[in-house]
Amino acid sequence: MVVRVRLRFSPIIPTIASFLLAALWGLSVFAGWGLQAFCAGGESMATCSQRLGTVSTLSGVFAVVAACCTVAAWLLPSSRHDPRTFGHLMGAGVLCWIVAGGVLFVGGLLVR
Repeated sequence: MVVRVRLRFSPIIPTIASFLLAALWGLSVFAGWGLQAFCAGGESMATCSQRLGTVSTLSGVFAVVAACCTVAAWLLPSSRHDPRTFGHLMGAGVLCWIVAGGVLFVGGLLVR
């Protein structure tokens, strides 16, 4: 006998998670949090900044995919009418935000 459990949750929860992860990523890349965390002290700021820029660009690819998934989940008519499609898109968006942050963090450690 196979028992399936369906968990229902508000669509606001993954949306808020996406916005918080996007804010963290954006502040790390554009507000200088990444530079402060990974380039303060040590070698020349210009060299570290340039390498962190490369890492940020790679991380940005995942951030763009995450933003597109999040927006598509809310704007596509088929997604709004099908909870599974909405869940898949939002899940992919949150996962991509986590990967974008992970790439930025691991890349920042390697830049250091």
